[in-house]
Amino acid sequence: MKYRKLGRTGLDVSILGFGGSSLGGAFREIDESEGIRTVHIALDHGINLIDTAPFYGLTKAETVLGKALKGIQRDRYLLATKVGRYGYKLPDFNFSAERVTRSVEESLKRLGVDHVDFIQVHDMEFGDLDVIVNETIPALRKIQSAGKARYIGITGLPVKLYRQVMDRVDVDQIQSYCHYCLNDTSLADQLPYFQEKGVAILNSAPLAMRLLSDEGPPDWHPAPPDLKAKCAEAAKYCRDRGSNIGKLALQFAVAHPGIPTNIVGTANPSRILQNIREIEEPLDVELLAGVLKILLPVHNVTWASGRPENNR
Repeated sequence: MKYRKLGRTGLDVSILGFGGSSLGGAFREIDESEGIRTVHIALDHGINLIDTAPFYGLTKAETVLGKALKGIQRDRYLLATKVGRYGYKLPDFNFSAERVTRSVEESLKRLGVDHVDFIQVHDMEFGDLDVIVNETIPALRKIQSAGKARYIGITGLPVKLYRQVMDRVDVDQIQSYCHYCLNDTSLADQLPYFQEKGVAILNSAPLAMRLLSDEGPPDWHPAPPDLKAKCAEAAKYCRDRGSNIGKLALQFAVAHPGIPTNIVGTANPSRILQNIREIEEPLDVELLAGVLKILLPVHNVTWASGRPENNR
């Protein structure tokens, strides 16, 4: 496993991170023991970043992860969780100081730890940015001062929101998803700004929440039809050449030296091993060129997420 420096934190992070959404059943119903074994395999093979959230499986992911981490030395992993999102509808978001403070306590209890390395505002586009800047992040700074989190971060889909928030308040870390992958590289356009700020950068969903897979996206995937169609065409192109698009997508993501880590979610022990082995293989540049050509008409095509005013 290769490691890179994580912003100004000074931490060394594995180029592949483990995403906890699958432990909550985001893509399929899981066997809890398999999920726990997947976490152990990830750690044993050098993955040292684990990312989760109360929203994943409506606390199930944190609960299963807590069981997986029991008895494992705390210095073997960097642990990230989130606050603010607790369900699927707008009323299920609460970025108030009182709620996020209570949320951290709840997460620590489920995870069985006394602190997390990163506490992140979850899907900030569903909140009022004034509240996030003036209330949420200051509340998280108090949690940091109390020793319950080492670093404070923000997450969300619309890339432009990072600058809007970070121009007003300091954060230590960002987590972007679906914006550095084969079909969408808009995160890369923001790297100079992030590097100037010295923030730790986490890239999540390098397979674009399974758009870039042979299985195809789950039914709930919000991508527009033309994007889904082009990704399916690119997947077939890879299959016809004896490869698979998921492997190519993962290799493409980890190859960027300016993005320290890429978070993938699975509760399948053999799949995490496969992912780890794939990133050790050389990138097929000819296959990559063919896939990028197919995806060019939908390059950086995304979808709306959150409040309308945060998508303008």
